[in-house]
Amino acid sequence: MDQKIINLWDEFTHSRIDRREFNERLTKLAGSAAAAAALLPLLKNDYAKAAIVAENDPALNAERVSYDSPKGKVNGYLVRLKGAAVKRPAIIVIHENRGLNPHLEDVARRLAKEGFLAIAVDLLSISGGTPKDEDGARIAHEKTSREDMIVEAVAGVTYMKNHPESTGKVGTVGFCFGGGVVNRMATDSPDLVAAVPYYGAQPPADKVPNIKAALLLQYAGMDENINKGIDAFEAALKANNKKYTKHVYEGAQHAFNNDTNAARYNKAAADLAWGRTLAFFREQLGVPPRAA
Repeated sequence: MDQKIINLWDEFTHSRIDRREFNERLTKLAGSAAAAAALLPLLKNDYAKAAIVAENDPALNAERVSYDSPKGKVNGYLVRLKGAAVKRPAIIVIHENRGLNPHLEDVARRLAKEGFLAIAVDLLSISGGTPKDEDGARIAHEKTSREDMIVEAVAGVTYMKNHPESTGKVGTVGFCFGGGVVNRMATDSPDLVAAVPYYGAQPPADKVPNIKAALLLQYAGMDENINKGIDAFEAALKANNKKYTKHVYEGAQHAFNNDTNAARYNKAAADLAWGRTLAFFREQLGVPPRAA
């Protein structure tokens, strides 16, 4: 697909342009309204493809939970291997800018299959929860304060650290908007042990000295908007002697890990990044038990 079309979609999904401007510019790029309409299904997420690990996987125990934050109750999808309760390293999954959806719940199940205690949180909880339709979720996200959502996410570290099935070691992984939130969780929570932001906005430089967690930074080579901030972030990390590893996946688009999006998913990059993510969490949080 033409890179200009992918970039245009990125502008729309990150609320830098409205739907009307997006449709007008897409029609021009595609050549006609009919061609533009044919491209839309490739640009949108298809959550029917979300279940790499089935929702009813017999090896897993999943439940809907909530925890307290200074901004109100936060809902989440908590999942781990079935069996007698044992202590497991905990991981918080932070969604993109469409709230908690089936794809992010599937990411939590993938982590649970590896033996972790995983929770995918809904940071739109304070706005009534994630709407079922993507446009509704986009609008809800635009109306919800980013700083409030960061507070919700940081409260999740305390919740997972103190969970009776947790070892007390907590990591987090987030994608797109969630990657930016993960960076802020690292600056704002001294209890966070490990953070994996995928193509996430970098935190303010004056917050970098507060980071206690080890970082695994995952970037897409074609992501001009996010990548503008890499050099300054890396310089701040080095200046403050922070523990981090950076990977840039050349040729990959922003959101390359999202396997429900035909236009941007890059299997080679996603598989490599995911393997590195799992290895990083095992190194930083401890190897989880695979069976109870």
